Amino acid sequence: MKDLTRGGVDYSFKAIGKKETAELAFGILRAGGTATIIGMIPQGTKIELDGSAFLRERRIQGSSMGSNHFRVDMPRYVDFYLQGRLKLDELVTRRLKLEEVNEAFQYMKEGSVARSVLVFE
Repeated sequence: MKDLTRGGVDYSFKAIGKKETAELAFGILRAGGTATIIGMIPQGTKIELDGSAFLRERRIQGSSMGSNHFRVDMPRYVDFYLQGRLKLDELVTRRLKLEEVNEAFQYMKEGSVARSVLVFE
């Protein structure tokens, strides 16, 4: 990856809840780069980073809901969705009934879905 990007990237974003992708997001940074971890890594999982990698002033940070301003941003996101400008339906891997909530948690823990939605019918 570093050959492809001529030394690494300035910014990387990890949106899958896996330890390996968080480590990769940090590993592909060039000096001074920042990795932002978006997807939730399972609780209790530790990521491993070589201490010497920080000598190149690389950073890793988390993000909660994109650091949004909920009261301002959420109505705008809803409007974008209703206008067809925010394509959320395409991001849903699986739709499950409320009775299948345990299966939804299992899929989440396995990492076998990107997004699942519980449907109240």
